[in-house]
Amino acid sequence: MQSKIPVNIVEVGPRDGLQNEKGVIPVDVKVELIEKLALAGCNNIEVGSFVSPKWVPQMAGTSEIISRTHRLPNVHYAVLVPNQKGLDGLLSVLNTYNSSSDSESVPPPSDEISIFTAATDAFTRANLNTSITESLAKLAPVARAALDKGLRVRGYVSVAIACPYTGQVDYKKVREVSKELLEMGCYEISLGDTVGRGTPSQVAEMLEEVKKDVPVERLAGHFHDTFGTAVANVFTALEHGVRTIDSSVGGLGGCPYSPGATGNVATEDILYALQGSKYSVTGTEYGKGTIDLDKITEIGWWISGQLGRESISRAGRAWRAKKIRDTEMAKDGEMRAKL
Repeated sequence: MQSKIPVNIVEVGPRDGLQNEKGVIPVDVKVELIEKLALAGCNNIEVGSFVSPKWVPQMAGTSEIISRTHRLPNVHYAVLVPNQKGLDGLLSVLNTYNSSSDSESVPPPSDEISIFTAATDAFTRANLNTSITESLAKLAPVARAALDKGLRVRGYVSVAIACPYTGQVDYKKVREVSKELLEMGCYEISLGDTVGRGTPSQVAEMLEEVKKDVPVERLAGHFHDTFGTAVANVFTALEHGVRTIDSSVGGLGGCPYSPGATGNVATEDILYALQGSKYSVTGTEYGKGTIDLDKITEIGWWISGQLGRESISRAGRAWRAKKIRDTEMAKDGEMRAKL
């Protein structure tokens, strides 16, 4: 029997999933979300962002969150940093950890940073107030400093398919930006359909262009589900050799700088869709070597409830409906047995 192809999931719910929320989310809720995800088998969780709370209020408190989270072995807890100031914030937390007794027995608050830019100047100006070239010049020393401290560095390229300000993106620019991030030392570059407008054929064309300069094993896919094509785009990326997919529990997400974009592809939907396929999702011992679909679905409903709404994951909604129906049928059977 042919062995299955391993697929990695980067769970971005605690960061990308929550950054666009309107209300204030308590630190306790964020910590609990991260801990639940780790116990479901997630081995790479993006837990927060060292950005200015003035611009992204929901990312306030990241230092406290990563310090308070009960961390499990063999799990990467990544944080997004936009600049040197953001990295300094993380290093301050790590310095406190390194000088404590916890450093001998507890995994560090974080061992990975994510840096980000985009494939159009219009988007980088809206998001970072710089051009692409300027953003890359500012990121290079941040990446170098992080690598020198022993941190893993992952890169994001936003609007890899379409830009909310300029429309269709030139895939050659996606390739050029990805190559620059690779040369900075990023172990992986995540290509984002930030608007969620991409189709499988567009994803295929974009990937084939980027692969001219960047090995496919160093690429990841990050798909929003605005037009309902995210799962199809995931399968297209996998067929073209990508082996890491970003997703968000409960389909949480959106982007404050991408008007109209809805949530990330739901982790539950990917886990369900990959069942019985030639792919297998990798995970920790807490998910028995994978990521537990039932646990993730429960978490999706739990965090959606904390936010005052229902889960938008299609698989999650179907799972919930089946669970309610099964409970009702069991009660009906008990009633009939008493008659």
